[in-house]
Amino acid sequence: MADLILLRHGRSEWNELNLFTGWHDVDLTAEGVAEAQAAGVLLANEPGLDLRVLHTSLLSRAIRTANISLSTANRSWLPVRRSWRLNERHYGDLTGKDKKETAEKFGMEQLKLWRRSYDVPPPPLPDGDPRSNVGDPRYRDVPVEAIPMTECLKDVVARVSPYFTEVIAEDLRKEGVLGGSVLVVAHGNSLRALRMILQNIPEDEITELEIPTGIPYRIKFDSELNILSAGYLGDATAAQAAAEAVARQAG
Repeated sequence: MADLILLRHGRSEWNELNLFTGWHDVDLTAEGVAEAQAAGVLLANEPGLDLRVLHTSLLSRAIRTANISLSTANRSWLPVRRSWRLNERHYGDLTGKDKKETAEKFGMEQLKLWRRSYDVPPPPLPDGDPRSNVGDPRYRDVPVEAIPMTECLKDVVARVSPYFTEVIAEDLRKEGVLGGSVLVVAHGNSLRALRMILQNIPEDEITELEIPTGIPYRIKFDSELNILSAGYLGDATAAQAAAEAVARQAG
């Protein structure tokens, strides 16, 4: 058997400011650091969990969360794989805008459509917009046409799916032989996409799935990568409360 641990990064500076973040690179807040440390304690104390490899996005908030959590769990030495395919959903022209002000300007229904519909992206970044990620050295190996100017969840599923099949699943098979576990530290929408793929969650249900920050989610597989069980580590009530807090962020 093998385990997959999914961990959403701790609270970030733009979470604190209630801004759409997406591919914009921001750091963790003090609360986010504490969440990462708490996640490390949960990882260290989880029975039968033997972490063998780490996957993260290319964004600092996920990388720092992984580093802090693994340091706390005494697993800083894990081999690391990083990919843009695990990045947060790109929020297009909403990037950097206040969620509550956006709701007041366009209405909650339009905001919910942009945030949580499966296949309706926000307006794209204008050509030449300084918020574009084209030219960022971390994406130097990504074809320019693959760098998004906006995304819906369907787009995130499309870029995450091959990474799971070609990279994460192969690690699970290797680590499964050894009885080990794979840790993925990423973002609300890239983790939502992974869970949609793995748990066969329908389009009309996946948009309502809330993923709390800083609480590891463990999926146990059999040798054929069929799911045996899944759930958050630690207090399930605390995980539910944290997920509900995420849902309220738009005001």
